[in-house]
Amino acid sequence: MFIGNVEITGHAALAPMAGVADRAFRRMCMDYGAAFVVGEMVSGKGLTYGDRKSAELLELDEDIRPAAVQLFGDDPEILAKAAVMSLEYKPDWIDINMGCPAPKIVGNHCGSALMRDPELCRRLVQAVKGAVDVPVTVKIRKGYSKDAVNAVEVARACEAGGADAIAVHGRTRDQMYAPPVDWDIIRQVKAAVKVPVIGNGDVVDAKSAAAMLEQTGCDMVMVGRGALGAPWVFAQIEAYLTHDRILPPPTIAKRMTDLMRQVRLAAEYKGERIALLEARKHASWYMSGLRGAAAMRREAGQINNLDDLAAFCCRVIQMVEDNGNEG
Repeated sequence: MFIGNVEITGHAALAPMAGVADRAFRRMCMDYGAAFVVGEMVSGKGLTYGDRKSAELLELDEDIRPAAVQLFGDDPEILAKAAVMSLEYKPDWIDINMGCPAPKIVGNHCGSALMRDPELCRRLVQAVKGAVDVPVTVKIRKGYSKDAVNAVEVARACEAGGADAIAVHGRTRDQMYAPPVDWDIIRQVKAAVKVPVIGNGDVVDAKSAAAMLEQTGCDMVMVGRGALGAPWVFAQIEAYLTHDRILPPPTIAKRMTDLMRQVRLAAEYKGERIALLEARKHASWYMSGLRGAAAMRREAGQINNLDDLAAFCCRVIQMVEDNGNEG
């Protein structure tokens, strides 16, 4: 598969997730075989106004490729200017967020609010496409609400604007992340456009990835929440789709080793204080499915430094060994 002139190998990519898919987590997922990664969404307006945090979110590692940056905004001229500025970070392509359901984003007429205006979606893509020399993609939802399901119309508009690929999350904005997810809308978009279509929504393991590919005909899948605390899901998906092998989940010792590595990487990128504050939620995700995890999650809230984290990981391993069961 190609996104513009960028060749993509593999079946599953990491979805852009604000506050989660940072440089450390993206590296973990790529090391486990993610086909590509997309950075955390960045405000086009904030970037053009010189916001330091917006610029920091665009940082990409040269050896973690392919990698895209994601921008959001509702003004074609400003978004195009931001896209040009983002080229400083050498993204393989630029993704436009048209799917974020967060009230703060939607309240500013960005993210999934854009789906109420397919013509504006077209103009946004056209403006960015005309301003940069890298491919441009979009990420959309099923629609804004159950009464406004228009993913096919928006996808066609984005294709008309020059989009090189389209990712579709099978939920409406008002659903947020609640069930059910509609994979058939992904199939409909795939049938309606000629550019590659990436399916997103409730891909949590190898078999769900295979099911989405089969049911929708999409070109590849995008994993979001299914990768939280489980970056190895990409290796499991590739083993199943490529070699029909079911890889077992890692041992608890391996899980905790991965957690430690991710947090250490985050500390290198953003400093130990911020990395350790964020480590609390990641620690909870890495313990998903473990017996006795509820008590340990409360303990995770007390992690203040890397030594605390190392001691916490040892206690989790001991807890699992005492229980004699990792699930």
